[in-house]
Amino acid sequence: MEIHKLCILLSLAAAACCVPIPEITVQDETLAENYLKKFFNLTEETGPTIRRGLSPLTKKLSEMQRFFGLQITGTLDTDTIAMMKKPRCGVPDGKVASFSTFVGEPKWQKNSLTYRIVNYTPDMSRAEIDDSIEKALQVWAKVTPLRFTRLYSGEADIMISFGTRSHGDYYPFDGPDGTLAHAFAPSPGIGGDAHFDDDETFTFRSTTGYVLFMVAAHEFGHSLGMSHSDDPGALMYPVYTYKNPDTFVLPRDDVNGIQHLYGKNPDIDPYNPDPEPPTTPDACDSTLVLDAVATLRGEMLFFKGSFFWRSYIQSPTPQQSLITNFWPNAPSNIDAAYESDESDNVLLFKGRKVWAFSGYDLVKGYPKSISSFGLPESVKKIDAALYDSESDKTLFFVGSKYYSYDEAKQTMDSGFPKNVDQAFSGLTGKVTAAFQYRGFTYIYSGPYMFEYSLRSGRLYRVLRNNYFLRCTK
Repeated sequence: MEIHKLCILLSLAAAACCVPIPEITVQDETLAENYLKKFFNLTEETGPTIRRGLSPLTKKLSEMQRFFGLQITGTLDTDTIAMMKKPRCGVPDGKVASFSTFVGEPKWQKNSLTYRIVNYTPDMSRAEIDDSIEKALQVWAKVTPLRFTRLYSGEADIMISFGTRSHGDYYPFDGPDGTLAHAFAPSPGIGGDAHFDDDETFTFRSTTGYVLFMVAAHEFGHSLGMSHSDDPGALMYPVYTYKNPDTFVLPRDDVNGIQHLYGKNPDIDPYNPDPEPPTTPDACDSTLVLDAVATLRGEMLFFKGSFFWRSYIQSPTPQQSLITNFWPNAPSNIDAAYESDESDNVLLFKGRKVWAFSGYDLVKGYPKSISSFGLPESVKKIDAALYDSESDKTLFFVGSKYYSYDEAKQTMDSGFPKNVDQAFSGLTGKVTAAFQYRGFTYIYSGPYMFEYSLRSGRLYRVLRNNYFLRCTK
Protein backbone atom coordinates (compact mmCIF):
# COMPACT_ATOMS: atom_id res chain seq x y z
CA MET A 1 0.00 0.00 0.00
CA GLU A 2 1.43 3.34 -1.02
CA ILE A 3 1.40 5.85 1.79
CA HIS A 4 2.01 9.54 1.56
CA LYS A 5 4.02 10.90 4.40
CA LEU A 6 2.79 14.26 5.47
CA CYS A 7 4.43 17.47 5.82
CA ILE A 8 6.93 18.56 8.25
CA LEU A 9 6.57 22.28 8.46
CA LEU A 10 9.39 24.65 7.69
CA SER A 11 10.40 27.21 10.20
CA LEU A 12 11.23 30.75 9.22
CA ALA A 13 12.26 31.03 5.58
CA ALA A 14 14.89 33.73 5.38
CA ALA A 15 17.10 35.50 2.93
CA ALA A 16 20.83 35.09 2.98
CA CYS A 17 21.49 38.67 1.96
CA CYS A 18 20.53 40.16 5.29
CA VAL A 19 22.68 38.17 7.67
CA PRO A 20 26.07 36.64 7.01
CA ILE A 21 25.95 32.97 6.02
CA PRO A 22 29.19 30.97 5.88
CA GLU A 23 30.51 29.87 2.53
CA ILE A 24 29.03 26.68 1.14
CA THR A 25 30.98 23.70 2.45
CA VAL A 26 31.42 20.11 1.32
CA GLN A 27 28.92 19.21 4.04
CA ASP A 28 26.45 21.64 2.48
CA GLU A 29 26.93 19.97 -0.90
CA THR A 30 26.26 16.56 0.60
CA LEU A 31 23.18 17.91 2.38
CA ALA A 32 21.95 19.42 -0.90
CA GLU A 33 22.37 16.17 -2.84
CA ASN A 34 20.52 14.20 -0.17
CA TYR A 35 17.80 16.85 -0.04
CA LEU A 36 17.26 16.77 -3.81
CA LYS A 37 17.27 12.98 -3.86
CA LYS A 38 14.66 12.80 -1.10
CA PHE A 39 12.34 15.62 -2.10
CA PHE A 40 12.91 16.25 -5.82
CA ASN A 41 13.70 12.78 -7.17
CA LEU A 42 17.36 13.38 -8.00
CA THR A 43 18.79 10.01 -9.02
CA GLU A 44 22.17 8.53 -8.09
CA GLU A 45 23.51 8.48 -11.63
CA THR A 46 23.50 12.27 -11.94
CA GLY A 47 26.93 12.54 -10.37
CA PRO A 48 28.74 12.74 -7.07
CA THR A 49 28.92 16.46 -6.36
CA ILE A 50 27.00 19.67 -6.79
CA ARG A 51 30.09 21.46 -8.08
CA ARG A 52 30.15 19.44 -11.27
CA GLY A 53 27.19 21.48 -12.50
CA LEU A 54 25.61 18.56 -14.35
CA SER A 55 22.32 19.36 -16.02
CA PRO A 56 20.16 17.03 -13.88
CA LEU A 57 21.43 18.78 -10.76
CA THR A 58 20.77 22.17 -12.30
CA LYS A 59 17.27 21.07 -13.22
CA LYS A 60 16.47 19.78 -9.74
CA LEU A 61 17.92 22.85 -8.04
CA SER A 62 15.82 25.02 -10.33
CA GLU A 63 12.70 23.00 -9.47
CA MET A 64 13.34 23.46 -5.77
CA GLN A 65 14.06 27.18 -6.16
CA ARG A 66 10.91 27.66 -8.23
CA PHE A 67 8.71 25.95 -5.65
CA PHE A 68 9.93 28.10 -2.78
CA GLY A 69 9.95 31.32 -4.80
CA LEU A 70 13.73 31.66 -4.56
CA GLN A 71 15.88 33.23 -7.23
CA ILE A 72 16.14 30.56 -9.93
CA THR A 73 19.88 30.16 -10.48
CA GLY A 74 20.18 26.42 -10.95
CA THR A 75 23.17 26.58 -8.62
CA LEU A 76 23.67 25.97 -4.93
CA ASP A 77 23.61 29.56 -3.68
CA THR A 78 23.30 30.76 -0.09
CA ASP A 79 19.54 31.34 -0.20
CA THR A 80 18.98 27.81 -1.45
CA ILE A 81 21.19 26.07 1.09
CA ALA A 82 19.65 28.16 3.87
CA MET A 83 16.20 26.91 2.83
CA MET A 84 17.44 23.33 2.65
CA LYS A 85 18.66 23.57 6.24
CA LYS A 86 15.21 24.47 7.58
CA PRO A 87 13.09 21.80 9.30
CA ARG A 88 10.78 20.37 6.66
CA CYS A 89 8.52 17.72 5.42
CA GLY A 90 8.76 14.22 4.08
CA VAL A 91 6.46 14.76 1.10
CA PRO A 92 8.08 15.87 -2.19
CA ASP A 93 7.54 19.49 -3.20
CA GLY A 94 8.29 19.23 -6.91
CA LYS A 95 4.79 20.20 -8.08
CA VAL A 96 4.62 23.97 -8.46
CA ALA A 97 0.96 24.87 -8.22
CA SER A 98 -1.62 26.43 -6.00
CA PHE A 99 -3.50 23.86 -3.92
CA SER A 100 -2.49 20.33 -4.81
CA THR A 101 -3.59 16.81 -3.95
CA PHE A 102 -1.69 13.54 -3.70
CA VAL A 103 -1.15 11.43 -6.81
CA GLY A 104 -4.43 9.72 -7.70
CA GLU A 105 -6.36 12.16 -5.49
CA PRO A 106 -7.01 9.75 -2.58
CA LYS A 107 -9.94 10.90 -0.45
CA TRP A 108 -12.35 9.50 2.09
CA GLN A 109 -15.36 7.91 0.46
CA LYS A 110 -17.60 9.06 3.31
CA ASN A 111 -18.32 12.36 5.01
CA SER A 112 -18.60 11.09 8.59
CA LEU A 113 -15.12 10.52 9.98
CA THR A 114 -13.89 9.49 13.42
CA TYR A 115 -10.79 10.53 15.29
CA ARG A 116 -9.08 9.38 18.45
CA ILE A 117 -6.37 11.03 20.55
CA VAL A 118 -4.25 8.02 21.53
CA ASN A 119 -1.93 9.82 23.97
CA TYR A 120 -0.95 13.30 25.13
CA THR A 121 2.11 15.52 25.26
CA PRO A 122 3.12 16.85 28.71
CA ASP A 123 3.61 20.32 27.17
CA MET A 124 -0.08 21.19 27.49
CA SER A 125 -3.08 20.27 29.58
CA ARG A 126 -5.39 17.59 28.23
CA ALA A 127 -8.18 20.14 27.89
CA GLU A 128 -5.93 22.39 25.77
CA ILE A 129 -4.92 19.49 23.53
CA ASP A 130 -8.52 18.34 23.11
CA ASP A 131 -9.56 21.89 22.21
CA SER A 132 -6.67 22.36 19.76
CA ILE A 133 -7.39 19.09 17.93
CA GLU A 134 -11.14 19.70 17.73
CA LYS A 135 -10.69 23.25 16.43
CA ALA A 136 -8.11 22.07 13.88
CA LEU A 137 -10.56 19.54 12.46
CA GLN A 138 -13.35 22.11 12.41
CA VAL A 139 -11.20 24.31 10.16
CA TRP A 140 -11.91 21.79 7.40
CA ALA A 141 -15.44 20.86 8.47
CA LYS A 142 -16.61 24.49 8.20
CA VAL A 143 -16.09 24.53 4.43
CA THR A 144 -17.00 20.93 3.48
CA PRO A 145 -19.64 18.24 4.19
CA LEU A 146 -17.09 16.45 6.42
CA ARG A 147 -18.10 15.83 10.02
CA PHE A 148 -15.84 14.51 12.78
CA THR A 149 -16.78 12.38 15.79
CA ARG A 150 -14.35 11.62 18.59
CA LEU A 151 -13.78 8.04 19.77
CA TYR A 152 -12.18 7.20 23.12
CA SER A 153 -11.24 3.59 22.28
CA GLY A 154 -10.84 1.32 19.30
CA GLU A 155 -9.74 2.18 15.78
CA ALA A 156 -10.68 5.58 14.36
CA ASP A 157 -10.23 6.89 10.83
CA ILE A 158 -7.72 9.46 12.11
CA MET A 159 -5.53 8.18 14.94
CA ILE A 160 -3.64 11.03 16.62
CA SER A 161 -0.54 10.40 18.72
CA PHE A 162 2.61 11.97 20.13
CA GLY A 163 5.93 10.15 19.93
CA THR A 164 9.69 10.60 19.63
CA ARG A 165 12.35 9.22 17.31
CA SER A 166 11.25 5.75 16.13
CA HIS A 167 7.58 5.56 16.99
CA GLY A 168 6.29 2.59 15.00
CA ASP A 169 5.64 3.82 11.47
CA TYR A 170 9.10 3.55 9.84
CA TYR A 171 9.37 7.34 9.65
CA PRO A 172 11.36 8.26 12.77
CA PHE A 173 11.31 11.78 14.14
CA ASP A 174 14.56 13.70 14.45
CA GLY A 175 14.55 15.46 17.82
CA PRO A 176 13.86 19.12 18.62
CA ASP A 177 13.30 21.71 15.90
CA GLY A 178 13.37 19.37 12.95
CA THR A 179 10.31 17.48 11.83
CA LEU A 180 7.26 18.80 13.68
CA ALA A 181 4.73 16.19 12.64
CA HIS A 182 3.65 13.97 9.80
CA ALA A 183 0.43 12.46 8.53
CA PHE A 184 -0.77 10.02 5.92
CA ALA A 185 -3.19 10.48 3.05
CA PRO A 186 -6.58 8.71 3.15
CA SER A 187 -6.26 4.94 2.76
CA PRO A 188 -6.93 1.79 4.81
CA GLY A 189 -4.80 1.12 7.87
CA ILE A 190 -2.42 3.94 8.73
CA GLY A 191 -4.02 6.27 6.18
CA GLY A 192 -5.28 9.50 7.73
CA ASP A 193 -3.23 9.09 10.93
CA ALA A 194 -1.33 12.08 12.31
CA HIS A 195 1.79 11.86 14.46
CA PHE A 196 3.39 14.74 16.37
CA ASP A 197 7.02 14.89 17.45
CA ASP A 198 7.02 15.03 21.25
CA ASP A 199 10.56 16.39 21.24
CA GLU A 200 9.06 19.70 20.09
CA THR A 201 7.46 22.17 22.48
CA PHE A 202 3.78 22.47 21.61
CA THR A 203 1.71 25.33 22.99
CA PHE A 204 -1.91 26.38 23.22
CA ARG A 205 -1.55 30.06 22.31
CA SER A 206 2.01 31.11 23.17
CA THR A 207 4.40 32.04 20.37
CA THR A 208 7.20 30.38 22.34
CA GLY A 209 7.10 26.95 20.78
CA TYR A 210 4.77 25.61 18.10
CA VAL A 211 1.06 26.27 18.41
CA LEU A 212 -0.52 22.82 18.27
CA PHE A 213 -3.65 24.12 16.55
CA MET A 214 -1.62 25.45 13.58
CA VAL A 215 0.48 22.31 13.23
CA ALA A 216 -2.55 20.02 13.58
CA ALA A 217 -4.71 21.97 11.11
CA HIS A 218 -1.96 21.63 8.50
CA GLU A 219 -1.49 17.94 9.24
CA PHE A 220 -5.21 17.18 9.03
CA GLY A 221 -5.17 18.71 5.56
CA HIS A 222 -2.88 15.84 4.60
CA SER A 223 -5.09 13.37 6.48
CA LEU A 224 -7.94 14.46 4.21
CA GLY A 225 -5.97 14.25 0.95
CA MET A 226 -4.36 17.68 0.55
CA SER A 227 -0.73 17.97 -0.47
CA HIS A 228 1.38 21.14 -0.47
CA SER A 229 0.62 24.50 -2.06
CA ASP A 230 3.11 27.04 -3.35
CA ASP A 231 0.82 29.85 -2.16
CA PRO A 232 2.74 31.38 0.78
CA GLY A 233 -0.53 32.43 2.40
CA ALA A 234 -2.05 28.94 2.35
CA LEU A 235 -2.29 26.69 5.38
CA MET A 236 -0.88 23.91 3.17
CA TYR A 237 2.24 25.89 2.27
CA PRO A 238 5.18 24.00 3.82
CA VAL A 239 6.15 26.76 6.26
CA TYR A 240 5.16 26.95 9.91
CA THR A 241 3.62 30.35 10.62
CA TYR A 242 2.02 31.52 13.83
CA LYS A 243 -1.54 32.76 13.51
CA ASN A 244 -4.01 33.42 16.30
CA PRO A 245 -6.20 30.31 16.59
CA ASP A 246 -9.11 32.42 17.82
CA THR A 247 -9.23 34.50 14.64
CA PHE A 248 -7.87 32.01 12.10
CA VAL A 249 -9.85 31.70 8.85
CA LEU A 250 -8.91 29.05 6.28
CA PRO A 251 -7.38 30.85 3.26
CA ARG A 252 -9.04 30.77 -0.13
CA ASP A 253 -6.41 28.50 -1.71
CA ASP A 254 -7.05 25.80 0.92
CA VAL A 255 -10.81 26.21 0.60
CA ASN A 256 -10.54 25.69 -3.16
CA GLY A 257 -8.43 22.57 -2.65
CA ILE A 258 -10.54 20.79 -0.04
CA GLN A 259 -13.78 21.64 -1.87
CA HIS A 260 -12.24 20.20 -5.04
CA LEU A 261 -12.12 16.88 -3.16
CA TYR A 262 -15.31 16.98 -1.06
CA GLY A 263 -17.52 19.84 -2.21
CA LYS A 264 -18.97 22.74 -0.22
CA ASN A 265 -20.57 22.74 3.21
CA PRO A 266 -24.31 22.27 2.61
CA ASP A 267 -25.17 23.67 6.05
CA ILE A 268 -23.93 27.24 5.53
CA ASP A 269 -26.50 29.77 6.78
CA PRO A 270 -27.02 32.25 3.91
CA TYR A 271 -28.08 34.91 6.41
CA ASN A 272 -25.03 34.42 8.63
CA PRO A 273 -22.14 33.41 6.38
CA ASP A 274 -18.64 32.73 7.66
CA PRO A 275 -15.91 35.35 7.10
CA GLU A 276 -14.65 35.55 3.53
CA PRO A 277 -11.52 33.40 3.13
CA PRO A 278 -8.40 35.57 2.88
CA THR A 279 -6.60 35.61 -0.44
CA THR A 280 -2.92 36.13 -1.16
CA PRO A 281 -2.07 39.36 -3.03
CA ASP A 282 -1.36 38.87 -6.73
CA ALA A 283 1.44 40.79 -8.44
CA CYS A 284 -0.51 40.49 -11.69
CA ASP A 285 -3.50 42.41 -10.30
CA SER A 286 -3.56 45.67 -12.27
CA THR A 287 -5.63 47.33 -9.52
CA LEU A 288 -3.22 46.36 -6.73
CA VAL A 289 -2.44 49.28 -4.40
CA LEU A 290 0.76 48.62 -2.47
CA ASP A 291 1.09 49.49 1.21
CA ALA A 292 4.77 50.39 0.98
CA VAL A 293 7.91 49.96 -1.13
CA ALA A 294 11.50 49.95 0.11
CA THR A 295 14.95 48.73 -0.84
CA LEU A 296 17.11 46.22 1.02
CA ARG A 297 20.76 46.01 0.02
CA GLY A 298 20.10 46.06 -3.70
CA GLU A 299 16.72 44.32 -3.61
CA MET A 300 13.28 45.87 -3.85
CA LEU A 301 10.61 45.10 -1.25
CA PHE A 302 6.91 45.51 -2.04
CA PHE A 303 4.47 45.27 0.86
CA LYS A 304 0.79 44.36 0.78
CA GLY A 305 -1.27 43.22 3.75
CA SER A 306 0.52 40.41 5.59
CA PHE A 307 2.84 39.76 2.66
CA PHE A 308 5.77 41.23 0.82
CA TRP A 309 7.67 40.47 -2.37
CA ARG A 310 11.45 40.51 -2.69
CA SER A 311 12.45 41.41 -6.23
CA TYR A 312 15.90 40.72 -7.63
CA ILE A 313 16.85 42.69 -10.72
CA GLN A 314 18.66 39.66 -12.16
CA SER A 315 15.63 37.38 -11.73
CA PRO A 316 12.21 37.72 -13.40
CA THR A 317 10.48 35.98 -10.47
CA PRO A 318 9.71 38.01 -7.33
CA GLN A 319 9.77 35.97 -4.10
CA GLN A 320 6.60 36.36 -2.04
CA SER A 321 6.39 35.52 1.64
CA LEU A 322 4.70 36.53 4.87
CA ILE A 323 6.26 39.57 6.53
CA THR A 324 6.47 37.71 9.84
CA ASN A 325 8.38 34.84 8.19
CA PHE A 326 11.15 37.33 7.47
CA TRP A 327 10.83 39.61 10.51
CA PRO A 328 9.02 37.69 13.28
CA ASN A 329 8.56 40.86 15.35
CA ALA A 330 7.22 42.97 12.50
CA PRO A 331 3.63 44.22 12.09
CA SER A 332 1.42 43.38 9.11
CA ASN A 333 -0.57 45.85 7.05
CA ILE A 334 2.13 48.48 7.38
CA ASP A 335 1.75 52.10 6.26
CA ALA A 336 5.27 52.86 5.05
CA ALA A 337 8.83 51.55 4.89
CA TYR A 338 12.32 52.68 3.97
CA GLU A 339 15.96 51.62 4.18
CA SER A 340 18.32 54.06 5.88
CA ASP A 341 21.92 54.08 4.63
CA GLU A 342 22.83 56.08 7.72
CA SER A 343 21.76 53.40 10.21
CA ASP A 344 21.83 50.39 7.84
CA ASN A 345 18.35 49.51 9.08
CA VAL A 346 14.99 48.89 7.46
CA LEU A 347 12.18 50.81 9.15
CA LEU A 348 8.52 49.79 9.05
CA PHE A 349 5.70 52.13 10.07
CA LYS A 350 2.20 51.31 11.28
CA GLY A 351 -0.05 53.85 12.93
CA ARG A 352 1.87 55.86 15.49
CA LYS A 353 4.69 53.29 15.78
CA VAL A 354 7.90 52.51 13.90
CA TRP A 355 9.93 49.28 13.95
CA ALA A 356 13.63 49.16 12.95
CA PHE A 357 15.34 45.94 11.86
CA SER A 358 18.99 45.10 11.44
CA GLY A 359 19.00 41.94 9.36
CA TYR A 360 16.23 39.84 10.89
CA ASP A 361 16.51 41.36 14.34
CA LEU A 362 14.43 44.09 15.90
CA VAL A 363 16.74 46.92 16.94
CA LYS A 364 16.90 47.47 20.68
CA GLY A 365 14.50 50.16 21.87
CA TYR A 366 11.96 49.58 19.08
CA PRO A 367 9.13 49.90 18.36
CA LYS A 368 9.11 53.65 19.04
CA SER A 369 6.59 56.38 18.55
CA ILE A 370 6.79 58.17 15.20
CA SER A 371 7.03 61.37 17.23
CA SER A 372 10.62 60.29 18.01
CA PHE A 373 11.45 61.60 14.52
CA GLY A 374 10.15 65.01 15.50
CA LEU A 375 6.78 64.61 13.82
CA PRO A 376 4.01 66.54 15.59
CA GLU A 377 1.61 64.68 17.86
CA SER A 378 -1.19 65.55 15.44
CA VAL A 379 0.28 63.06 12.92
CA LYS A 380 -1.49 59.75 13.60
CA LYS A 381 0.18 57.83 10.75
CA ILE A 382 2.36 58.44 7.73
CA ASP A 383 1.33 57.42 4.22
CA ALA A 384 4.78 56.81 2.73
CA ALA A 385 8.49 57.31 3.43
CA LEU A 386 11.21 58.13 0.92
CA TYR A 387 14.93 57.97 1.72
CA ASP A 388 17.14 60.15 -0.49
CA SER A 389 20.65 58.67 -0.51
CA GLU A 390 22.21 61.80 -1.99
CA SER A 391 21.08 64.21 0.73
CA ASP A 392 20.70 61.61 3.51
CA LYS A 393 17.19 62.98 4.11
CA THR A 394 13.97 61.04 4.53
CA LEU A 395 10.67 62.47 3.35
CA PHE A 396 7.55 61.52 5.28
CA PHE A 397 4.29 61.92 3.36
CA VAL A 398 1.20 62.76 5.39
CA GLY A 399 -1.92 63.52 3.39
CA SER A 400 -1.20 66.34 0.92
CA LYS A 401 1.96 67.40 2.78
CA TYR A 402 5.42 66.06 3.49
CA TYR A 403 8.13 66.46 6.14
CA SER A 404 11.91 66.26 5.74
CA TYR A 405 14.02 64.38 8.30
CA ASP A 406 17.82 64.65 8.49
CA GLU A 407 19.13 61.12 9.08
CA ALA A 408 22.64 62.25 10.12
CA LYS A 409 21.45 64.89 12.61
CA GLN A 410 18.36 62.86 13.59
CA THR A 411 16.25 66.01 13.53
CA MET A 412 13.33 67.26 11.48
CA ASP A 413 14.26 70.02 9.02
CA SER A 414 12.77 73.45 9.60
CA GLY A 415 10.25 74.92 7.16
CA PHE A 416 8.15 71.78 6.93
CA PRO A 417 5.59 70.48 6.25
CA LYS A 418 5.30 71.54 2.63
CA ASN A 419 2.70 70.71 0.02
CA VAL A 420 3.51 67.57 -1.97
CA ASP A 421 2.83 69.28 -5.29
CA GLN A 422 5.57 71.83 -4.53
CA ALA A 423 8.19 69.11 -5.00
CA PHE A 424 6.31 66.70 -7.26
CA SER A 425 4.47 68.46 -10.05
CA GLY A 426 1.42 66.74 -11.48
CA LEU A 427 0.90 64.58 -8.41
CA THR A 428 -2.63 65.24 -7.21
CA GLY A 429 -3.60 61.94 -5.54
CA LYS A 430 -2.61 60.60 -2.14
CA VAL A 431 0.92 59.19 -1.93
CA THR A 432 0.69 55.50 -1.03
CA ALA A 433 4.35 54.41 -1.34
CA ALA A 434 7.72 55.77 -2.45
CA PHE A 435 11.33 54.72 -3.04
CA GLN A 436 14.43 55.59 -5.08
CA TYR A 437 16.18 53.51 -7.71
CA ARG A 438 19.17 54.39 -9.90
CA GLY A 439 18.88 58.09 -9.26
CA PHE A 440 15.15 58.33 -9.95
CA THR A 441 12.40 58.83 -7.40
CA TYR A 442 9.24 56.76 -7.71
CA ILE A 443 6.06 57.99 -6.06
CA TYR A 444 3.09 55.62 -5.94
CA SER A 445 -0.45 56.92 -5.92
CA GLY A 446 -3.05 54.16 -6.02
CA PRO A 447 -2.28 51.70 -8.86
CA TYR A 448 0.07 54.16 -10.62
CA MET A 449 3.72 55.06 -10.17
CA PHE A 450 5.21 58.47 -11.04
CA GLU A 451 8.88 58.69 -12.04
CA TYR A 452 10.61 61.93 -10.96
CA SER A 453 13.93 63.62 -10.63
CA LEU A 454 13.99 64.67 -6.98
CA ARG A 455 16.49 67.46 -7.72
CA SER A 456 14.48 69.17 -10.45
CA GLY A 457 11.00 67.92 -9.59
CA ARG A 458 10.54 66.96 -13.24
CA LEU A 459 8.03 64.21 -14.01
CA TYR A 460 9.35 61.76 -16.60
CA ARG A 461 6.81 58.93 -16.83
CA VAL A 462 3.60 57.57 -15.31
CA LEU A 463 3.73 53.79 -14.99
CA ARG A 464 1.64 50.96 -13.56
CA ASN A 465 2.67 49.92 -10.05
CA ASN A 466 3.81 46.50 -11.30
CA TYR A 467 6.52 48.06 -13.47
CA PHE A 468 9.12 46.81 -10.98
CA LEU A 469 6.93 44.20 -9.28
CA ARG A 470 6.87 41.92 -12.27
CA CYS A 471 3.94 39.69 -13.14
CA THR A 472 5.13 36.16 -13.94
CA LYS A 473 1.92 34.66 -15.30
